[in-house]
Amino acid sequence: MPDIELIALDLDGTLLAADETISAANRAAITKALLAGIRVVLVTGRGVDTPIRVSRELGLNLPVICCHGALTKDFGTNKTLVHIPVPLQYAKPMIEFAERNGLPLAVYVDEFFWRLEGSHIYMQDMTGPAWREARSFDEVLTGAPTFIRFLGADSVAAMKREFGDYPLAFRYETWQDFVECAVLSRDASKQTALARLCADFGVPSDRVLAIGDSRNDVPMMQWAGIGVAMGNALPEVRHAVRYVTASNERDGVALAIEKFALRPPAADKKTA
Repeated sequence: MPDIELIALDLDGTLLAADETISAANRAAITKALLAGIRVVLVTGRGVDTPIRVSRELGLNLPVICCHGALTKDFGTNKTLVHIPVPLQYAKPMIEFAERNGLPLAVYVDEFFWRLEGSHIYMQDMTGPAWREARSFDEVLTGAPTFIRFLGADSVAAMKREFGDYPLAFRYETWQDFVECAVLSRDASKQTALARLCADFGVPSDRVLAIGDSRNDVPMMQWAGIGVAMGNALPEVRHAVRYVTASNERDGVALAIEKFALRPPAADKKTA
């Protein structure tokens, strides 16, 4: 089995614990990987702020892949390397429909998330300096948004009824009884963004370790030479890849890095 040259890590439910901290074991494993000459990149559905902060905390120097793969940013030079927005011809009617019908929605434009004043906060990460409020989305929709979030079952269902035939990518995620749908360009995904970044550094897919927990991580994990699902992932995610590690609350990332990057696995082992 080829040596691992690059590790791709999802954030929520993977590297981050439920309280958004990074365990000492995960930090130590990443440091050991970096000292061994292995590149580490964060690949997340979030906007740029959190992955940049975490990358700096961990001493990473690769660009961050954000917004489900729609945005890749070199935070060292503050340069956007790739931006694949939702075409305005599709985004505008979806946003206007949501605003007109009072559907919970968030829109990512110019590296900020926007919600309407008085909107109910559904998602854990919908706070902090990256989040802003507007009286109307017309105030902020100066160009095509990077992606759109429909929040909650009613909002997602209404969007699907009205716009489910649009030529866009719809990323559905479920947490207990909460549903979210991220709407992106069809050309945007974690897998395509990771493949592009690896090509830039001359890293073949069979030398990549990708770790994640969500549906949007599956193509990335299947593309990588070694894809590892977190123990807390949905059953369909765990079944989609060959390897499964412990949960994000039990140092699953550290265990996977130690096993698959720092100590290559035997061919017949199927759990981390």
